[in-house]
Amino acid sequence: MILADKIIELRKKAGLSQEELAEKMGVSRQSVSKWEGALSIPDLDKILLMSEIFGVSTDYLLKDELGDEIPSPKEEISESAFRKVSLEEANEFIKIKDETAPMVALGVVLCILSPVIMFFLLAMQISGKIGITENGAAGIGIIALVLFVVPAVALFVMSGMKTSRFEYIEEEPIELAYGVAGMVKERQNKLRDKHIHDCVIGICLCVLSAIPLFIGAFFEKADGEVLIGLCLTLMIVAAGVYILIRTGIPWATTEKLLQQDDYTVEKKTLEKKLDPISSIYWCIVTAVYLGWSFYTMEWHRTWIIWPVVGVFYGVFEGIAHYMNKK
Repeated sequence: MILADKIIELRKKAGLSQEELAEKMGVSRQSVSKWEGALSIPDLDKILLMSEIFGVSTDYLLKDELGDEIPSPKEEISESAFRKVSLEEANEFIKIKDETAPMVALGVVLCILSPVIMFFLLAMQISGKIGITENGAAGIGIIALVLFVVPAVALFVMSGMKTSRFEYIEEEPIELAYGVAGMVKERQNKLRDKHIHDCVIGICLCVLSAIPLFIGAFFEKADGEVLIGLCLTLMIVAAGVYILIRTGIPWATTEKLLQQDDYTVEKKTLEKKLDPISSIYWCIVTAVYLGWSFYTMEWHRTWIIWPVVGVFYGVFEGIAHYMNKK
């Protein structure tokens, strides 16, 4: 717990307002507000006076490690295992994540939309509206798919290179320097309402995306209509996913710095163990998908492998987390 958080906690326990504490210490209310917001640090004489007012030692006020909750034996990690993150590093990490969020979102959208042209051409070929063979439509569609995926990969590589030097924040236990936690919490509070609003819109779009697919299935001999419905479904999914990623990355950045939710020390340790298994799993899945698709040339059907293996991997991760807790 940092000094700013301790001042807030001790003041509230003492039943004092910021004005009342400021009066006792002979400073302005704005000074107390800055101390509690980690925007400035009290002078040594103010620390001594504060220790007398609150009835605590100066060590308690000045040492961040005093006042935190005692971790359970499972969560105990040696102090040397924590890497310290300065205010400058935290601000740079936030800035780069904000810059790369639209790049990652666009890359994912391009991947989602990559088969749309192929599905559309196949639908037109089935309905007899264009004079090309099924193999011809699939061939053109595969070329379009590659043209979508290549810039997506480039965007992923560029964003990965920009953020690579901060991988330790996502993967290793960290300790925040003085004032960092207060700054990140303030940013998180500012993002909260917009994050909730965007998540609701993005999730609703993903749920509603199934409607065109269902409508296409109502037609008799509906292969062409189903493919058109699938194209519309992918477009709506792409819009929803774009919104979710654009809001999710800045929010996840604050969680990574504060080590909350999916970025706790315990979960980071587990993810390190799962990384080799995850890499092998997705490489095998990709190889199976490409082999199956090229062998059958039924790209409009083989895509079903992705939601299926995604669900299985989610189940596997859930079991792994449960076993780790046990």
